[in-house]
Amino acid sequence: MNSGNGPLSYVKNSSYQRGVLEAAKEIIEDEIATKLEISTNSLCVVDFGCSTGSNSFPAMHTIIEAIKRRYESSYLKTPEFFVCFNDLVSNDFNTLFSSLPPDRSYKAAAVAGDFHGRLLPPSSVHFAYSSWALQWLTEVPKAAKGLRLVWHGGEEREEVYDAYLSQLERDLESFLKCRAVEMVEGGIMALLIPSVPAYLDPQKEYTVGSVTDLLRSSLLDMAKKGKLSKAKTETFNFPYHCPTPEELRAILQKSNCFSIERMEILKSGTLLNVDGFVAIFRAGLHNLLTYEFGAETIDETFDLYKKKLQASPVSAYPSNDRTLVVVAILKCNNI
Repeated sequence: MNSGNGPLSYVKNSSYQRGVLEAAKEIIEDEIATKLEISTNSLCVVDFGCSTGSNSFPAMHTIIEAIKRRYESSYLKTPEFFVCFNDLVSNDFNTLFSSLPPDRSYKAAAVAGDFHGRLLPPSSVHFAYSSWALQWLTEVPKAAKGLRLVWHGGEEREEVYDAYLSQLERDLESFLKCRAVEMVEGGIMALLIPSVPAYLDPQKEYTVGSVTDLLRSSLLDMAKKGKLSKAKTETFNFPYHCPTPEELRAILQKSNCFSIERMEILKSGTLLNVDGFVAIFRAGLHNLLTYEFGAETIDETFDLYKKKLQASPVSAYPSNDRTLVVVAILKCNNI
C-alpha cells in the first residue's frame, strides 16, 4: 500500500482478531452453507491482508471446513483446496510459511502486493476473505495534508471528515473492482471491517479510532522533548478511517460488482485492553512511523502511548470500548 507517507502494514493484534473471527464464525459458515455455488474439483480461497499467519490460519480453517461440509451435503467429492495469502511485499512471508499448520488440508501460496490493485488471474478465486485491513487508506486525503493533527472521527472540520470518508470509498471501490475480475461468478467474499457508532460520548466511551488521539499526543510530547520535529509532528496524520456501519453499507451498495448477501454488526466487547491497543497500533504503524520519524524513537513513543492509555479515565477500561466490527458477506455478480 502506498500511504503517501511511507509504508504501512496490515499486521493485526492476534488475540483480538481471533475473538472477532469467533464472533463472525457462525455467519460465515451459514453463508457458505446456503450461498456458495459449487461445481469444481479445485477451489481457491484468498486472504487479503494475511499478516504473518497467526490470524489467518484459523480463518482459513473455518472457511475450508465449512466448504467441505457444503460439498458433503450435496454428495459431491471434496475438492482440492488452494489458499493464497496476500499482504504487502514488506510482509514477513518467511514467518508465515514456516508456521503453516502441518495438518492443513490445502496447498499454500503467497501473493505479495497492494490489494487495491489486480493480483490474481481472472475468474480464479471462489472465496475471498479480509479482516481488519480495509480501514487502512492508500493515502492521507488531500484535505487533511498539512493540517495540524486531526482526529477524523471527532469534532474537526466537516470537510476533513468527508475527505477521509471519500478516500475510503475510492479505496474500497478499487478493491471491489479488482476482486470482481479475479473471482468466479457467484463467488463469495467475507469482509470484517472495524467500525464506529454514529454517536459517541467522549467523556465516557472510546473506539479504536478515537484512541489514536493519545498516540498523536505522544508524538507531540516527543517533539516537546526535542526528539522529533515539532512542525512535522503537528502536520502528521494517519492514513486510516473507521466508518460507521451506515456509511459502510452505503459504500458497498454502490458496487455493481457485488451484491450484499448479509451484513451484521458485532460489538467488540472487552476484547482489546491497553496492551492490545499498543500492540495493534505498533504493529500496524511501525513501518510508517519509522519512515517518518526514525526507528530510534519508536520504543519511547509507544511507552508514552501506553502510559497515556493507562492514565486515561476512559480508555484505560475495556468496558468503555464502543468499537464495532461489520461483517459483510458479498456475492460476485456477473458483470
